[in-house]
Amino acid sequence: MLSLVLGAICFSGIHLGIAGTTLRDRAIAALGGGAYRAVFSIVSLIAIVWLVMAYKDAPYVATWGILEWWKPITIILMLPAFLLAVIGLTTPNPTSVGQEGRVGRSPEGIVRVTRHPFLIGVGLWAVVHLIANGDVASFIFFGALAVTALAGTVSIDAKRRRALGPGWQSFAAQTSIVPFAAIAAGRTRFKPGEIAAWQWIAAVIAYVLMLGGHTHIIGVSPFPTFRPASDEITQDLSLSKITFEDTRGPARSPAEAAHNLASRRSLSQD
Repeated sequence: MLSLVLGAICFSGIHLGIAGTTLRDRAIAALGGGAYRAVFSIVSLIAIVWLVMAYKDAPYVATWGILEWWKPITIILMLPAFLLAVIGLTTPNPTSVGQEGRVGRSPEGIVRVTRHPFLIGVGLWAVVHLIANGDVASFIFFGALAVTALAGTVSIDAKRRRALGPGWQSFAAQTSIVPFAAIAAGRTRFKPGEIAAWQWIAAVIAYVLMLGGHTHIIGVSPFPTFRPASDEITQDLSLSKITFEDTRGPARSPAEAAHNLASRRSLSQD
């Protein structure tokens, strides 16, 4: 569990403690933009691999346990998570690496919903899975991913504000971090037609593949397995030896009691 904690601190630390702060600016000044991005990418890859492997090897310590009633909610919430992440990843956006030059353009497509669609999608995915799993290791693992993704939106905003100045202020005024907040405030309008059909299809396919392959890849079914009440009764009966007390003799098994009762009824009819 210690390795998981350290991996979570490392992963969140390099993204929130370096990437969005003035430390990044000083590192770029010292190394150059290309060298910094190369080093940061390598360190990020090492950190995420460390985090995943540590989570895989961590002992299972239950908190609230797996919530079967939460699984249908998870299935529902995963659809917008995939839509945000997949469409966001394939949409030009000045908040993305190397696309800062697009800040002067009006927001389009999913960026009208939130200027950080990919991170919001990942954050939603992580929070939903944190609740669904109900153990200490999952709390650390998904918690680290959720904090990094959701706090990363604020971190990126601060980085873009320092680098782009008034151009960023104009873009930010037309968009929002919280999904649909700018639309609700009347600062922009959602235009589904700006999102290409292939983006919608790709997101839905990814979602369906996740549902179908979750059991085989992750080892846990995403679908609820509620046990019928009849099964619970049967199990309860099998846990104890039930005997019926005959008023004319000692305790007998259910079969013996039923046989004696049938015999008495036959005699009374005769």
